[in-house]
Amino acid sequence: MNSLVRERVATLAVFLANGFGIGAWAVEVPRIKESLSLSDTSLGIALFCFALGAIVAMPLAGQLAPRVGSGRATALLGAAFAIALPLPAIAPGMLTLCVVLFALGASNGALDVSMNGHASAIETRWRAPIMSSFHAAWSAGGLLGAASGAMLQKAGVGVVGGLLAPDAFIAILIIFAASFALRDIGPRATVASSGFAWPDSSVMKLAMLAFLCMLVEGAVADWSAVYLRSTLNQEASVAAIGYSAFAFSMAACRIAGDASVRRFGSSKIVALGGLIALAGLALVLSLPTVLTACVGFAMVGIGLANIVPVIFSAAGRSSATPAIGVSMAATFGYAGFLVGPPLIGFGAGVLGLRAALCVLVMATLTVSLLGGKAVRSAQLA
Repeated sequence: MNSLVRERVATLAVFLANGFGIGAWAVEVPRIKESLSLSDTSLGIALFCFALGAIVAMPLAGQLAPRVGSGRATALLGAAFAIALPLPAIAPGMLTLCVVLFALGASNGALDVSMNGHASAIETRWRAPIMSSFHAAWSAGGLLGAASGAMLQKAGVGVVGGLLAPDAFIAILIIFAASFALRDIGPRATVASSGFAWPDSSVMKLAMLAFLCMLVEGAVADWSAVYLRSTLNQEASVAAIGYSAFAFSMAACRIAGDASVRRFGSSKIVALGGLIALAGLALVLSLPTVLTACVGFAMVGIGLANIVPVIFSAAGRSSATPAIGVSMAATFGYAGFLVGPPLIGFGAGVLGLRAALCVLVMATLTVSLLGGKAVRSAQLA
C-alpha cells in the first residue's frame, strides 16, 4: 500500500470519527438539557457558544497547517476533539456548559478545516475527484453515531456513558489514523501569515457559495418539520419525514459523488445540483403533501450533497495551501448554517413561513446560476 493510499485511508477514518462524534453528541443534547434543567433560551445560548467556538477556530486552523503540516495538524486536532467531546456530559451548570461547548465547537471547527485541507491535498496528488468520499464517511459516521447513541440510551446508559462510549471508539480511530499515516503531504506557505487573511476574489466567490448551500442545509434542518407540521397538520413523527429524506439522500449521494464528478465535471455538478435542489424546494412549497415532502426534500439532499465537497476542493486549489482556502470556505459555510434558521424565523414572523422559505429557492437559484462558473474559474487558476 503506497503512502498516498495510506493517507486516504487514515483521513477517511478521521472524517468517520468526527461525524460519529457529532452524531453521538446530537442525540445527547436533550438529556443534557434535562439534567441541567435548562430552558429553551438557555440551551440556545449554550449551543451558540458551540457555534461561536467553531467560527473563531476555523480561520486560525487555516494558519496551523502551513506551520506543522496538514496531516500532523489533523492528528493533533483530532485528539483535541476526542478530549473535548465528553466534557458537556460532566458540566455542573450553565456557565461551565457554555465554556466546554465553546471548546468543543472550536476543536470541531478546527478539525473540520484541517481534515478537509488534508483531503484536498490528497485529492490534488490523487489526480481524480475523491473529496465526496471523505464527506460520505462523515455522513456515515453521523448516522452511526446517532444510532449508537440511541441504542445506548435505550439500554439505560447515562449521559456520561452516552458520550464516553462513542468517544472511546473515536479515540481508537484517531490513534489508528495518526499511527497509520497523517503526514505532511500538502504544500506549505512560503511566508507564514499571522492572524486573519481576507480571501481573494476567487476564494471569496467559493466561500459565498458555501454560505448559500449551508444556509439551505441549516434552514432545512431546523424548519422542515415545523413547516410540514403546520401545513399538513400531522404529528411530529410524520413531519420529521422531510428532514429524514433530506439527510438520507445526501448521505447516499455522497457515496456516488466522486464518480459523478468524474463523469460530469465539477462545474456541472454544482450547476445541476443547485437546479435539482431548487426544484425540490419549489415542489415542497407549492404542493405540500407527505409524498411531495419525501420527494422534494430528497431532491434537495441529492442536489446539495456534492456541492460543498466540490467547493472545498476548489477553494483548496485556489490558495497558498489547501487548509487556508478550505478555512475560508468552511468559515463562511458554517456561518451560513447558523444564519439560515434565524433568518427564516425572522422572515416567517413578518411574511409567513412559506414566503420566508422562498429565500432558500433564491439561494439555490444563485448557486445554480453562478456556482459552475466560480468552480470552473478555480480549476483554471
